[in-house]
Amino acid sequence: MTSGKIAAQHATLACYKALMKTNPQLVQHWERIGQAKIALRVNSEDELLELEAIAKSLNLCARSILDAGRTQIAAGSRTVLGIGPAPVDLINQVTGHLKLL
Repeated sequence: MTSGKIAAQHATLACYKALMKTNPQLVQHWERIGQAKIALRVNSEDELLELEAIAKSLNLCARSILDAGRTQIAAGSRTVLGIGPAPVDLINQVTGHLKLL
């Protein structure tokens, strides 16, 4: 599994857990249509935080992940942002300009 796929799995779980409490119907729909996960690249932690704020302003589920610091990343560093599941057009308003990881 690539690093992008691993990151997507971690962030997906955070969003999944949050939405199971607030919108289980959306999660069930996402499960039925294939559970899409796309890993994209940002240039900095600040950019990641900005995208999280934009996603939340659009009422999207957005969860950033703090690294545990067990390998080469400092503990507490934000390394991944999960957004969704949500309609593609809404997610693209936040991430449409980013490149694949």
